[in-house]
Amino acid sequence: MKAWKVGNNIDTDLIIAARYLNDASDENMRAHCMQDVIPDYANTIAPGDVLVAGKNFGCGSSREHAPIAIKVAGTSCVIAESFARIFYRNAINIGLRIIESPEAAQAIDQGDELDIDYDNGVIKNLTKNETYTFEKFPDFIQHLVAAGNLLNYVKEKENK
Repeated sequence: MKAWKVGNNIDTDLIIAARYLNDASDENMRAHCMQDVIPDYANTIAPGDVLVAGKNFGCGSSREHAPIAIKVAGTSCVIAESFARIFYRNAINIGLRIIESPEAAQAIDQGDELDIDYDNGVIKNLTKNETYTFEKFPDFIQHLVAAGNLLNYVKEKENK
């Protein structure tokens, strides 16, 4: 997993600008994800890469389009010093992995290769030979994210 680094206060309009939301297809959101921050993000991200941010990531509107755009772009996880409250919950609901870790967010640089153990709360920075810990989500949230989104999780629970 390669790290893509952005700064503080990346709002939902920087993640996916409102001007692109007339077409909420996965293809359109992927094409314009992070376009105003990392112009060629959609064409250069590899599936599984990680977005690393500073403080207050996802501030702004309550639109679910922002975490959806990140997810459909192929980003496997967002690591940030902190998240805006609504973005945080929207990310979980749509099945986007997020990690709040000030230590990791500050230490990881653009292009660092990472390995993340979600079950044990460990991020390994293979480039720098460093390890950072984070508070892992409770099992039910991990199951929700593994199910792909809240709706799938509920359907799975109903079928058991």
